[in-house]
Amino acid sequence: MRRSLPVALLASMAVGSILMLVVGASPGHVWWTMVTRVLGSEYQVGQVLYKATGLALTGLAVSVALDAGLFNIGGEAQLGAGIFACALVGTALPAGTPAIVAIPVCTLAAAAAGGAIGGAIGFLRAKRDAHEVITSIMFNAIVAGVVLVEGSEHIFQGGTTTGPAIVPGAELPRLPLGGSAANCALFIAIAAVALVWWLRARTTWGQAWLAVGRDPDAARHAGISVARVQILVMAGAGALAGLAATSFVMGHKHALEEGLGAGTGLLGIVAALLGRLHPVGVGIASLLLGFLSVGGLAVGDLVPKELTEVLLGVVLLAVATAAAWERRAAA
Repeated sequence: MRRSLPVALLASMAVGSILMLVVGASPGHVWWTMVTRVLGSEYQVGQVLYKATGLALTGLAVSVALDAGLFNIGGEAQLGAGIFACALVGTALPAGTPAIVAIPVCTLAAAAAGGAIGGAIGFLRAKRDAHEVITSIMFNAIVAGVVLVEGSEHIFQGGTTTGPAIVPGAELPRLPLGGSAANCALFIAIAAVALVWWLRARTTWGQAWLAVGRDPDAARHAGISVARVQILVMAGAGALAGLAATSFVMGHKHALEEGLGAGTGLLGIVAALLGRLHPVGVGIASLLLGFLSVGGLAVGDLVPKELTEVLLGVVLLAVATAAAWERRAAA
């Protein structure tokens, strides 16, 4: 995919330019304005980093699963469970809980909830041969429904769709970027990228999950428990997606809110494919997707904001098609 990826990106830009022409805008002017408005504003740069934080973590959740031969499209459920658990724990802690206790506890709650969903998907795949795509779709719907029902019945306050605030000690500091939503969860995402890279490249466990992804039968004959690897990898993937809750709940909204983080799990698939499943590539791809998302709003006076959403879908299709061509050429 080394050669086809640039072609896919150029094709995406070409389609985006055509759509700009359709709505009567000059593509060159729109692209240049997007770049200057985003990079020329501390606030906009901060928003890009905020978007990229969640995308990097959900993108890693997709990439590590694909490395092991599993397609994790349950990022929405894993992130949703992480947000729900993080907010519940954050509001249940005593008001005076210090940050040194509250932040790790809420972070672990988010990771554990996401990991539980991922682990369940992996268990059903390994032990019951239930395809992970089907079970992921089911969990996406189940978690969304549970959060909405529980929120409406027991958590949301005063007829709103927002729950009570987490304790002050659980709040992550904002980054000094023009009042943007960027926060210290960015460093959690960077640490996750580094950890996944190290596990993947430097450890026996990383080689085991890559071996299972390449050829499960050969891995089984080499003494690797394929079922165990599938369950643990999916649990780890779910934990990564759940960690994105730290940015949304602890770093930005400081409460459970309906629709919080929606779409981030699915867009993580684009980040994983665009980053060619490499942890560093996923991080870079997340920045690019964050730029497109924020940039689309920045040029909202020039083109409809829906065009950016279409463009993100075009990027996914182009990159997925490029990956298929690359595999076919290598066969």
